[in-house]
Amino acid sequence: MRLTDLGIAAARTGLARRDFSARELALAHIAAIEALNPRLNAFITATPEQALAAADAADAARRRGESESLSGIPLAIKDIFCTRGVRTTAGSRILGPFVPPYESTVTRNLLRDGAIFLGKTNLDEFAMGSSTTSSAYGSTQNPWKRKQNPEARLVPGGSSGGSAAAVAARLAMGATGTDTGGSIRQPASFCGITGMKPTYGRCSRWGVVAFASSLDHPGPFGRSVEDCAILLRSMAGHDPRDSTSVDRPVPDYEAACRRNIKGLRIGVPREYCVSGMAAEIGEMWRAGEEWLREQGAEVVEISLPHTKYGLPTYYIIAPAEASSNLARYDGIRYGLRVDGEDLIDLYERTRGEGFGAEVKRRILIGTYVLSAGYYDAYYLKAQKVRALIFKDFSDAFQNVDAILAPTAPSAAFAEGEKTEDPVMMYLNDVFTVPADLAGVPALSVPAGLDADGLPLGLQVIGPPFGEEVVFTVGAALERAAGFTSLPALRAGEVLR
Repeated sequence: MRLTDLGIAAARTGLARRDFSARELALAHIAAIEALNPRLNAFITATPEQALAAADAADAARRRGESESLSGIPLAIKDIFCTRGVRTTAGSRILGPFVPPYESTVTRNLLRDGAIFLGKTNLDEFAMGSSTTSSAYGSTQNPWKRKQNPEARLVPGGSSGGSAAAVAARLAMGATGTDTGGSIRQPASFCGITGMKPTYGRCSRWGVVAFASSLDHPGPFGRSVEDCAILLRSMAGHDPRDSTSVDRPVPDYEAACRRNIKGLRIGVPREYCVSGMAAEIGEMWRAGEEWLREQGAEVVEISLPHTKYGLPTYYIIAPAEASSNLARYDGIRYGLRVDGEDLIDLYERTRGEGFGAEVKRRILIGTYVLSAGYYDAYYLKAQKVRALIFKDFSDAFQNVDAILAPTAPSAAFAEGEKTEDPVMMYLNDVFTVPADLAGVPALSVPAGLDADGLPLGLQVIGPPFGEEVVFTVGAALERAAGFTSLPALRAGEVLR
C-alpha cells in the first residue's frame, strides 16, 4: 500500500512501529501535491519546506520517546484559517497579500498535537458557495469522474471544496473545513469522504475569517469516521478568546466509533423527501435505514415541520451577517488597497476590484435586509423562524437519539450546470442548512455510488454536543455501506 493511501489511524500505527518516518510520509504527500495540484487546484498555497521541517521535528521527538496524538500526520488547512507566517486569502483578491502574524485556535491545537501542515486549500470566496468555483484563484476540480462523460470537469462541492478534493485525491490525510450552510458535509458527499460539522461552540472560531458569525462551524474532513473523530478531538476545546466557545470537556470520540447502536432510536424526517431529489438518493436513504435496523437500532419517522423555511431563513441571516463582517475590508487596515481620488473612491475601487460577484451579491442582499424599513420584515422574522427550526430539533431529540437523512440532493455536478443560476446553487444546501441554523452536530458518510459512478453521502444529525452518538451511528453506517470506491484522479495514478 502507498503511504498516501493510509488513513490517519493506520498512519499513526505505522509511525509508532517505525514502519516509516514522518519525513517519508510528508515527502509522499508533497510529491502527490506536485503531481496532481496543477490539475485539481486543491491548494492555493503549498508549504513543502515548512512541512518537511515539521516532519523532521516529529521524527526527532519520537526518537526521544515523545509523541502527541497527531505527530507526523500531514494535513491540509482550508485557506480561511489564519496561519502564522503563511498567506491566508479566504479565496479572495482582497486578502491576497495578507500574511497573519498569529495562528487560529483550531490550527494551533492541531500543531500542539504534532500535525504537519502541507498548505492552504482552495475555497469559494469567503466561504460563500457550494461548488468552489467562486474562488479568485480558480476553481477546484473534483477528482471523481463520470462514467458516461469522463471529460466533464466536476465540482467538488463547497465552500470547502479544496480540502475535500485534497483528502479524496490522497494529497492529504485529513483537512480542516468550515460549515456555514453545509460547506463541510456537501463537499464530503461529492468527493466520497467523511466530513463532520460539530456543535456550534465546540471548535473555536478565533482566527477563522468570518462569513456569518452565528453560523460558522469549523470541523474536520477524513477518509473515515474514525479519522474525523481523531481530528475533532484535537481541534475542539474551550477558547476564552471566542465568546461563543463552550467550556465543557471534549469526549473520546474515537471510543465512540467502536460502540454498537443496539437500542438507539433513529429518526427519519418526512420533510426531507423533497421534489427533485434523485431517485438513487432515496434508495440509498432507505438502505441506510435497513443497515441501522440490522445492527439493532429502531428507525422511526419524525417531523421537522419548519424544514421548508430553512433555505430562505439561511439566505437572509447569512448575507446579513456577511454584510456586517465584510465591512472591515476597506483598503485601509490590511489586504488589497486600490488608491482613489479620495477616501470614498478608495473604498469603492478596493471593494469593487477585491470582491467577486457572489460576495457582492450577498453583501447587497444582507445590506438590504438590514436596512431601515426591512429589518423587521426580513431579518427579525428570519431569526424567529430560526428559533422554530431549533425547537423542531429539540422536540425530535426528546424521542430519538439521532436523525438520518441524505447529505445532498444530487451527486457532484459539472461546472456550469448549476453555477449560472444562483437559486439552483442555493438548493444544494437544502438538507444541510437546518443543522447549521440549529447549531447541532452532523456528519456526512459516503454510502454508495450513483449510476454514473459518483459518490453519494448519508447524513447523521445529533443533539447539541451529541458528537459521540453521531460518530457511533456514522461508524455503523460506514461498516454496513463498505464504501471502498476510489476517485479517478488520486496520488500515484497515471493522469489521463
